[in-house]
Amino acid sequence: MKIKNIALLAAAIISANFCYGATIHVVTTTQDTRSITELIGGNKVDVFSIATGYQNPHFVDPKPSYIIKLSSAQLYVTLGLDLEAGWSPSLLTSSRNVKIQRGADGYVDASIGVPLMQVPSSLNRAEGDIHAFGNPHYWLDPENGKIIARNICNGLEKISPENKNFFEANLKTFDEQIDARIKVWNAAMAPYKGTKIIAYHNEWVYFETRFGLHIVDFLEPKPGIPPTPSQLVKIMKEVKENNIKIIITSPYFTTSSSDVVSKQTGAKTLVMATSVGAFDSIKTYYDLFDYDIKLFTGAMK
Repeated sequence: MKIKNIALLAAAIISANFCYGATIHVVTTTQDTRSITELIGGNKVDVFSIATGYQNPHFVDPKPSYIIKLSSAQLYVTLGLDLEAGWSPSLLTSSRNVKIQRGADGYVDASIGVPLMQVPSSLNRAEGDIHAFGNPHYWLDPENGKIIARNICNGLEKISPENKNFFEANLKTFDEQIDARIKVWNAAMAPYKGTKIIAYHNEWVYFETRFGLHIVDFLEPKPGIPPTPSQLVKIMKEVKENNIKIIITSPYFTTSSSDVVSKQTGAKTLVMATSVGAFDSIKTYYDLFDYDIKLFTGAMK
């Protein structure tokens, strides 16, 4: 009986938290959606991100503290497309917060409406870590950031309709900022359009397409499969034949394999940011592209 009473009391406290005060408590799966939520929500939101910017978003260890955060959240923002499938569903279920479960007003799938790339026609696990719904790293095209922001804005308006005009104004500012910055980023990358590069993992297709790069091959022989000696030999041959100068990788992958290729070919390894917070200077979604483009163009010069 005591346990039942405690559970009822906890539920009452959580319910009261939803109704009391102006701040909307939001939990996002990544730092990128956290940043965009803060830009749209302004002082109306308090946002906690589960994954850090230097973590592989596919692999996050569920912690009890995340469940506590989720239990009192009013809005949950996921990138979707099974990117967080290994840890997000179990955390949501454990939170027992009906307001943020899939289908509820407090559940936001940021991928809705995004033009997806690399959607497989069939699934064959022998081909490695294949995503059934398409490549999920869509936030690495800043144009898709506007779609993410629209989805988050819609979610905030469901939770707090009285602040709709506030959210819509912030969304307009965000869209204008992205449009203006894309012009600057495109201008910076224009001299390198068509540049052939090597990537560690297949997570850059949206960035590649937006800025006109050409990823020739990957250090991984198949998605999610660590580099093998035979793959590195193949890569070294491709680097020499195509006069490739740049290998791009992410903070959560070791550079040991790319260092081998670099030593043998002279190609330079760039550890680029895949998320806000990957490095200390990347505080916002805008900073993410400022950092990567400055790093890339600096290396090419």
